Formats: sequence, structure tokens, C-alpha cells
Amino acid sequence: MAFKTILAFVTLATAALAAPSSRVTCSPGRVVGNGACCKWFDVLDDIQENLFDGGVCGEEVHESLRLTFHDAIGFSLSAEREGKFGGGGADGSIMAFAEIETNFHANNGVDEIVEAQRPFAIKHKVSFGDFIQFAGAVGVSNCLGGPRLEFMAGRSNISRAAPDLTVPEPSDSVDKILARMGDAGFSSSEVVDLLISHTVAAQDHVDPTIPGTPFDSTPSEFDPQFFVEVSFNHAIVKRSDLRVLLQTLLKGTLFPGNGSNVGELQSPLRGEFRLQSDALLARDPRTACEWQSFVNNQRLMVTKFEAVMSKLAVLGHNPRDLVDCSEVIPVPPRAKTNVAVLPAGKTRADVQAACAATPFPTLQTAPGPATSIAPVPPS
Repeated sequence: MAFKTILAFVTLATAALAAPSSRVTCSPGRVVGNGACCKWFDVLDDIQENLFDGGVCGEEVHESLRLTFHDAIGFSLSAEREGKFGGGGADGSIMAFAEIETNFHANNGVDEIVEAQRPFAIKHKVSFGDFIQFAGAVGVSNCLGGPRLEFMAGRSNISRAAPDLTVPEPSDSVDKILARMGDAGFSSSEVVDLLISHTVAAQDHVDPTIPGTPFDSTPSEFDPQFFVEVSFNHAIVKRSDLRVLLQTLLKGTLFPGNGSNVGELQSPLRGEFRLQSDALLARDPRTACEWQSFVNNQRLMVTKFEAVMSKLAVLGHNPRDLVDCSEVIPVPPRAKTNVAVLPAGKTRADVQAACAATPFPTLQTAPGPATSIAPVPPS
């Protein structure tokens, strides 16, 4: 009897080994767990070459990542509870109804990337909602040290225009930002986690005279520099009166452009742009400790960003109704370092730490002359 039992186990094991694999081979030889994901390899090859300039972490990547947020955050839980349409979340409505949504003040400038992406989605016969999230995930994978974001496919191409005033603006107070994001289901810490995207971001329209001005000194690297550089000292007032704020900041401060823009604060480095909302969130007691936690931990930063983006990308959807095609997203190049540095010419005295729970990390200072991102004008 014992021999028969052993023989039965051996037979079962042999059958299991001989059973066909559940993996699917796509052309040209790439393998996925679900055949529905194969078409995304064609989309991947196309956009890497023709949207992202051969896999560069450049302007189109910055804008594609921004678009994932602007499409998805059109989502209000309180409106739904009141029986109103609060938006469909990550449904592609910003592309389907571009003539409406790109005219919202908070969406200023997204029309360019919407129109750049639309032909790819139509060409490959995928939904706008799927394409926007896919392009954001693929794009940021080109950045040094970037995350490998989850990609869930299968969103319908049926949507309605999202309501206005669902996208936070740089001039908003922390209270207003946290309230709006809370209405979409995000905690105060998750708001900071979403802002990790600013480490590979730039501004185009807060000051339209200097488009492409980055938010930190390493705009093509997914590293913690952004979280240090936003923490540098500057005059700030605990009031929402923007006129008082600007009057205070215009005293001897340095702006990369004309310096007269709503939602902008003075920058610590030449050629760098600082958003008012970033600076306020870096110092608010509800968000300062989450902000500071990334200064010396790039791996934590990536992990938190991957998690919060997985949540953002399926707003308005049941993930069980979608297909996990994350395998198609490329593996990003490894980061150079796990910690930020103080830019050359700066010291610990230049940092305005705001997390009361833990001291600001001790960081090395980069060697050389004072860091500048912009060319020095001729004298």
C-alpha cells in the first residue's frame, strides 16, 4: 500500500511537470501571464521610440507622469454621497473631453501632452484611461532610480467629463489641498507620497517665461534631492493671504524667472523652481515628517510611490475587473545613491527642518562651486 501511495505521488508530480505552462509567449518572444497583455508590448515599443525619444527621462516623461494624476484625481467621494457625479477617476476623460477638462485652470498646459498621446492610443486601439496610466508608468521607468509601477489594463473608453475644481493648485493652502485629496481617498502622508513625482518634474506654466524649469537639481533622476532642496530656508508666513506672502518673499529673494507668479516661492538654487504648495507641505506638522523621511532613503521613496500610484491609477475602478499587465513595464535603471546631498555652497544651516518627531538627517555636501542649474549670464 505504501508503495502504491508513493507511486501515486510520483505520477501526480510528473503530470504537473508535463502540464502546459500558464505563461503566454508574445511576439517577439516576450512572456506574460495573461495573453491580453501582449498588445501592450507593441504600445511599449512605439512610445519608447516615438514619444520618449528612445527611452529618455525628459519633458514628455515629466508631462506623462503629471497627466496620470490630472486624469485620475477628477474623483470626489463627497459628491457621490450627495448623489452628484464626482468624476470617473482614472478613466481617460481628460483625453476624451479635452476641450472641457484642459480648459480648467488647474489643468493649464496638459493639453500638449494629451494631444501628443492621443494618436498612440487611437493607433493601438486601447482606451484613453489605460493609455494614460501606461504611458506614465513606462515613462518614469526611464528615469535613473525610478519605480516600476503597477499597470492594470481593461478600462472602458466610455467616460464623462470630470467636474472642475478637483485638481489642487500650487497656490492652494495645505488645508485646502489635504481636504481635496482626502475627498478622493488619500491621507496626508499619501499626498506627500504622490509628490515624489516632483523629483523628476518641471514647471511650464506657473511662470510661462521659463518653461521646463525643474523642481530640483537632478530632474532626470528619481532621487531624494527634491525633498532636501525644498527644505532650504526662506521667509514664510502662516497665513493664506497671498498678497502678504508675496510681499514678504520679494524682499531680496531669487526667482528663476520674473518672480511675479501666483503659486511660486523663491528658490535656493539658480535655475530651480519652487512651488508654494511644495514648500508649505514640507513644513506643515501633518506632512513634514513624511516629507523628511525620504531625504536619506531613496528605496523607501520608491516603495511609497509605487504603492500610492497603484491606488491613484485605479480610482473609480474595481481592480478585480482589470488585468494585471505590470510585467510589460520595463525595469528601471538603478539609482546612483540611496541618500540626498546638500548642494555645493549649502550647509545644514540652510535647511529649515520642520519634523518635530525626528532630527533632520546629517548629509554630506557636494564638492565644488555653488550649485546652479541655469547658465550664468554674461557680466
